[in-house]
Amino acid sequence: MSIKVGVIGVGYLGQHHARIYSEIEDAELSALVDVDEDRAKKLATQYNCKAYTDYREIIGKLDAVSIVTPTTSHYSVAIDCLRMGKDLLIEKPITVTVAEADDLINEAAKKGCILQVGHIERYNPAVKAVSGMIKDIQFLESERLSPFMGRGTDVDITLDLMIHDIDIMMGLVSSPVKDIKAKGACVITDKIDVAKVWLEFENGCAALATASRLSPEKQRRLKIFQKESYIYVDYQSCEVRSYFKKAGDISFDVIQPEKREPLKEELMDFIRCVKEREKPPVSGVEGRNALKSALDITEKIKSSK
Repeated sequence: MSIKVGVIGVGYLGQHHARIYSEIEDAELSALVDVDEDRAKKLATQYNCKAYTDYREIIGKLDAVSIVTPTTSHYSVAIDCLRMGKDLLIEKPITVTVAEADDLINEAAKKGCILQVGHIERYNPAVKAVSGMIKDIQFLESERLSPFMGRGTDVDITLDLMIHDIDIMMGLVSSPVKDIKAKGACVITDKIDVAKVWLEFENGCAALATASRLSPEKQRRLKIFQKESYIYVDYQSCEVRSYFKKAGDISFDVIQPEKREPLKEELMDFIRCVKEREKPPVSGVEGRNALKSALDITEKIKSSK
């Protein structure tokens, strides 16, 4: 049985949700919604489905929905869908506030709905390869740097880019954040454009994360220091290097997992969770926890000025 799915918001990212759903065997792309009617109609023609400008017209006709609208509208759209008993994938961050996230989590539980949050890096083949190599993490360091693209400037860099690394780190460490120290700056927008944060976890692990949208080049890297090994992850090249002590010297292995499109892997997993009624790896709870940490970091930076 195919899952009837729709995409609400078919801008830069939403158009790719539409493309991928049209390719997934167990999904039937039925409807696209966007305030830009011409854009919705153009994509709907391309993917042989129907176009709408009001998401309320389609909720009752679908099994599952991708919400790829601006973050400020995530809650209002999602709560309407959940009240109708629809399974959801919401792009990150899950909502604007933690209270809104909690409300969605509670509603999803009450209705028995799947609630997944689009933290796409969880589906990067390099990250999936690393997950089986974790033993006893002592320290992590991440860098997520991008040239200024003009997109995502309606939110602070902590919620736009850094939240990816926060989610990855929290997933690897599996321990609550105990303390946060952070600094950042608004440089060319009225939002935080560059940020650096020091996280301490309750289990004794620590992490340093840097995010910027003012870099001359794009970089996505994660370093994991654990007992008897150091793991270097390059998200872009999809390469993992594992350094370890051998015969009194330092040796290393290079792992290059098969390259796959992370968004396609994510949406395929969402459809699988919908069909099998299985909790997603990044459920509303994980999305909520990443949001809370990102908001706490943002507040630390703003209060330190």
